Amino acid sequence: MKNVLVTGGAGYIGSHACKALRAAGYTPVTYDNLSTGWQDAVKFGPFEQGDLTDRARLDEVFAKWQPVAVMHFAALSQVGEAMAKPGLYWRNNVEGSLTLIEAAADAGCLDFVFSSTCATYGEHDNVVLDEGTPQEPLNAYGASKRAVENILRDFEAAYGLRHVIFRYFNVAGCDPEAEVGEYHRPETHLIPVMLEAIDGKRPALTIHGDDYDTPDGTCIRDYVHVCDLVDAHLLGLAWLKDGKPSTVFNLGTGKGFSVREVVEASRTVTNREVPHSIGPRRAGDATKLVSGSTRAEKELGWVPGRSSMAMMIEDAWRWHLNGHYEK
Repeated sequence: MKNVLVTGGAGYIGSHACKALRAAGYTPVTYDNLSTGWQDAVKFGPFEQGDLTDRARLDEVFAKWQPVAVMHFAALSQVGEAMAKPGLYWRNNVEGSLTLIEAAADAGCLDFVFSSTCATYGEHDNVVLDEGTPQEPLNAYGASKRAVENILRDFEAAYGLRHVIFRYFNVAGCDPEAEVGEYHRPETHLIPVMLEAIDGKRPALTIHGDDYDTPDGTCIRDYVHVCDLVDAHLLGLAWLKDGKPSTVFNLGTGKGFSVREVVEASRTVTNREVPHSIGPRRAGDATKLVSGSTRAEKELGWVPGRSSMAMMIEDAWRWHLNGHYEK
């Protein structure tokens, strides 16, 4: 089987991608420093521990496994932390990615699938976002991802390294079979935080701001199921293997849900009340982020099949009740 190097393969999205790659006939080689990932999540291929800034270790892994492509998920991704510690994000996300891209180019591994984010767009009031929307990030997380997109374009011009960039909206849900799932410590993502609050494993959920210019005053986000998301990555890999040009795709459903709407959906799915309180806004949070793009559907043939809010919460609840990782 052909090998694909998966950075961050011990994390939430990366572990789901590894399962999908294995099912598609590839051997996913996880490269992860376990700073936020879990070795118990590495179930579908070999594991290589290392840091993205360690060029010698990367060269060793490329030489050993000779991957046909890279799927790059590894990154710091918390908006609040990015606002407080921008240097950490520039160093980790940009320097680490640059080192990886240089190593891939020198190894002749010239197909690259990159996990970017809709946070590169920043705040565009009452605008649905497509791939041509100006990128005006509000924080070092979005800015660092935009920088890596630019690095990839420069390396294509210099080395022929072709890429597919996916700008994610909010990723949710878990593997329906609960082999892998979403498990961060500390947890900051809305749905798992809600489920922990429902189950009494943490204090009440704090809704960060209820005075936004939205129908119910809470932020609106576009949610996509993690399994639908990684299906797009397999299609992106096939896109490159078919010799098609480097490109960028938004990955979202085009439907936005407010925080209050997600809370209500969780109550319906679990048949339990969601204890919650209202807190202040978080710096760096946009009012509304919703995809307005159909490019992934038209060009990749990507049709998300599990991204209803009910199904995302059902799968996350199943994982919450049945599976966790240990360091």
